[in-house]
Amino acid sequence: MKTFVGIDLGSTTTKAVLLDEEGEVLGRGITNSRSNYKTAASVAGQEAAIDARFVLFRREFAGETSDLVEDFLNDLERSFRLEQFLEQVEDLQETCSGNVAGERFAGREAATRDAIGEIFIRLRAGASELFARGAKRKSDFFRDIAGSRYLTIAEDVAHESGIPYDMLLNVYDKSIIEVENRPPAGGMADKFRRALDRVVAETPEYEAGSRDMHEPVERALGIELEESYLVGTGYGRVTLPFSKDHIRSEILCHGLGAHMMFPDTRTVLDIGGQDTKGIQVDNRGIVDNFQMNDRCAAGCGRYLGYIADEMNMGLHELGPMAMKSDRPARINSTCTVFAGAELRDRLALGEKREDILAGLHRAIILRAMSILSRSGGVSDQFTFTGGVAKNDAAVRELKKLIFENYGEVTINIDPNSIYTGALGASEFARRAHAEGGTA
Repeated sequence: MKTFVGIDLGSTTTKAVLLDEEGEVLGRGITNSRSNYKTAASVAGQEAAIDARFVLFRREFAGETSDLVEDFLNDLERSFRLEQFLEQVEDLQETCSGNVAGERFAGREAATRDAIGEIFIRLRAGASELFARGAKRKSDFFRDIAGSRYLTIAEDVAHESGIPYDMLLNVYDKSIIEVENRPPAGGMADKFRRALDRVVAETPEYEAGSRDMHEPVERALGIELEESYLVGTGYGRVTLPFSKDHIRSEILCHGLGAHMMFPDTRTVLDIGGQDTKGIQVDNRGIVDNFQMNDRCAAGCGRYLGYIADEMNMGLHELGPMAMKSDRPARINSTCTVFAGAELRDRLALGEKREDILAGLHRAIILRAMSILSRSGGVSDQFTFTGGVAKNDAAVRELKKLIFENYGEVTINIDPNSIYTGALGASEFARRAHAEGGTA
């Protein structure tokens, strides 16, 4: 099966979309961006291929929607993610053990390695719980999951073994960077088969049921996903290991991607981690005009990340907290640094956290509205994309300001809007191949 891949290398996350020959999305993948952009692109591409396998599994089950099939596919994905996690844990342990050297560990190498070994024994022992039915994780990225568990366990092991906690922490900090910057491991089909065997062994109804679960999975695994053409875009596109023929600007990709999601789109606002883009497109998704803010963190995802750190909150907690407010504070500064100082002053004066956060969200959208105005204003239909489009408080303020300034406008927000740039890039790849391009 011919496939066409788009990679959007952002400042905080790297996304990939995989299309088939008809332009239908087969798979989507995302990973956290890192210093090794080539690895980030490879991991995101692999994640899109994994997602595509589950689409193929569903096709092999001929669209069955029985509870048994749905439960099976969900369990298979959890089991596969466990296989991935355990493989990376093995790599991390070997790397940690190898980094126990040098003067800091003089005379204590053996004891430190033993302590690290105990950490990983306990980490593996609790791994299944992380991927069990109903388990909730704040992140699906290996660094976040493994790091949280390692730090918690290491504190106990340090106390029991007499090895300084900071020593165990330093080993982890050095090792996780090495592990993250290595190319992703292969053997995807074998991991799927091990995951399948575990699911069937642990859930007797799958083996005893009237439906053979192995056969459809094996048929889907037998379908080759041929990467026919790849296009890269995004903040880090110039660092990607592609020729110029395989790179498109993020403006063009976001415009085309938004058009593919919503064909009647005429205005696009993308608020990502590093920049904010206001884009005008025609009825074919071709960019007519654009403006972007790429020299200041205010008005983009990094701004929210800074505020989350200032308030000692998770980034995912900001929106829900701000939604509790019905009296947003008027934030005077749109500069990230000055907004942080203003935030601290307001907290010291006793203002409600939710009112301050609501005001900060409004400040972000006000800045975005300025960019939209300079790009040509807002036309019906309007599409909001990027990671901030998942923030309910930002969406609430956007809808208010759009109505106040432009009246009734259809506002589109796709659940997969964070993949808009990668979607546009994958369509450029499909078109390039149709015009005679080669991978």
